[in-house]
Amino acid sequence: MENTFDPNAAAVAGSGIYGLPCTAEEAQIIIIPVEWELTTSYNRGTVDGPDTVMEASLQVDLCHHDYPELWRKGIFMDEFPVELRELHDQMAPISEEIIEALYEDLVDEDPEKYAAMYADIEAATERKNAWLRERIAYWKGQGKVVGLLGGDHSCPLAYHQYLNKEGVEYGILHADAHMDLREAFEGFKYSHASIFYNTLKFDNVKRLVQIGIRDYCHQEKALVEDQAGRVKVFYDRDCRRRLFEGERWKDLVDEMIDQLPSKVYLSIDIDALDPKLCPNTGTPVPGGLEYEELMYVLNRIREAGREIIGFDLCEVSPSPDGGDWDGNVGARVLFHLCGVAAR
Repeated sequence: MENTFDPNAAAVAGSGIYGLPCTAEEAQIIIIPVEWELTTSYNRGTVDGPDTVMEASLQVDLCHHDYPELWRKGIFMDEFPVELRELHDQMAPISEEIIEALYEDLVDEDPEKYAAMYADIEAATERKNAWLRERIAYWKGQGKVVGLLGGDHSCPLAYHQYLNKEGVEYGILHADAHMDLREAFEGFKYSHASIFYNTLKFDNVKRLVQIGIRDYCHQEKALVEDQAGRVKVFYDRDCRRRLFEGERWKDLVDEMIDQLPSKVYLSIDIDALDPKLCPNTGTPVPGGLEYEELMYVLNRIREAGREIIGFDLCEVSPSPDGGDWDGNVGARVLFHLCGVAAR
């Protein structure tokens, strides 16, 4: 990083994420943006989450409270291929038409037509996943700490495919309002609501610990029970009741960490937070974690000696009126993830 860089100064035009001037070669941490949300059925917009976070990051002061020297390690934002963004934008109207047809009960009237449309969405997603696996492998091969920035929560599947191919045994700390354990939700194999249904197919994933959960279906709850302890859910309402009745957040967090093996992947859906912090996310749900509660969990995982092998932040969405609150919060969550994961 340039010796003349002043971390106390305002970000300048043309600088990188968080206003840092470092190149990819200089940076210890690489953030791969994933502009993809073909299966979001409620509020769309997370496809522009990476740009929203990038813009807001320029307003983040660099003296991180817990990791004040983080900026020195270097953080670099990669680029999402133009051709893949164009592919996404071509497929988005197709996925929207499928979802509309489902709600209007029209799919069975022309099954061949919709089967072909589903196949197109699946093929496009597999093309994106193939690129993303290769990109993760490329940066990992250079010794980088690699994080993903979505996009909807289907995006990290490629990271787990990569880790499976590498034979890495690990656990996942998943913060979310939703379990994301649905099978092919709304007919989409690679749905944002199916990310961990798909990930649990990999035997090298030894434990999935979910926090902030407060919206789920019977199928998902049954799947958790069938996993014989492989999935541990800290339901938001149960945690709140324990806190209301006098227990400490520290004790609950210690229970969460005790469930995790030595290597941990961090998967953060921004809607794990109270929706006052992310009002424009794809599927907001009342309740959820406060910002500092999540920061405490992440810090305690590092303090407990767990090795962070990768991370993602998904479902940040810009405000339709041009406000930057969601990006502001997302940029700070991402900065903290970088601090926890940095060597």
